[in-house]
This record gives sequence, structure tokens and C-alpha cells, in this order.
Amino acid sequence: MLSKKTRYAMKALVVLGKHFGKAPLQISRIASEENIPKKFLEQILLDLRNAGLLFSKKGAGGGYGLVKDPSEIFLVQVLRITGGPVALLPCVSLNFYQKCDECINESTCGVRDAFVDVRNATLKVLSETSIADIIAREEKLLSHLGN
Repeated sequence: MLSKKTRYAMKALVVLGKHFGKAPLQISRIASEENIPKKFLEQILLDLRNAGLLFSKKGAGGGYGLVKDPSEIFLVQVLRITGGPVALLPCVSLNFYQKCDECINESTCGVRDAFVDVRNATLKVLSETSIADIIAREEKLLSHLGN
């Protein structure tokens, strides 16, 4: 399951992606549009800025904006920046590996083997899905509501 931090980061990036190339957005606007606690969002945006996805501008007309085009920011990056593992089991995680306490032999564990496939499929989708793709999906879903 995705952490709130990861979900909020993705939602904030979608808002910023919709405003790419325009004036920076204030934290309060992003927080209210996406119903994200402002203090929590401040920390998330700082993490995204430190990772090189956002820029910030102080003063009047200040706020945050995307450094790159939304088509160049992928969900896997956001997940990794916000500290979330891709794998559902710790024994198949690439970045957060831990041996399962109950496992006798990883090399013959059928559950582990199945979840390696799940991890790989998930990683493929997250690596190929950009913020621009999420925006396009939202637009498509909204257009279906109108029909």
C-alpha cells in the first residue's frame, strides 16, 4: 500500500504538472486543491525539490514549479524519493531488502518467486507511467463523465 506521503507527492506533482510552464504555485493552493495538510505538503515539496524535480521561488509570486516536463517525471521516481518500496514483500525488495523471519529457504520459496514477478510488473508500470500520463488519464476519465 502506498504511504500518504507518496500519494500526496503524486497528487501535488499532478497539480504542478497541469501548471507546467506557468507561474509557480503556492503551497496553500496545492494543499487546498488536493486536500493535503499544508505542513505535511511543505515537507513533501521540499523533498521533491531536493531530489531535483521542483524549483521554488520566494516572495510575491513565489511557490513551487516543476523543473522538468511532466512527461519526464515517472511514478517510480516519486515512490523512491518518498521512501516507498515497490515490492510488497521485504524479501523481494531491490532497495529495502529484508529476509522474512518465517522463511526457511528463499531460493525455494514459491511465494517469494511469485512476488518477484509482481515486483517486476509493478516496477515496469511505475517506470513507464509519467505525471503527464496521469494527467491524461484524469482528462480521459473526466471526458467519460460528460458522456
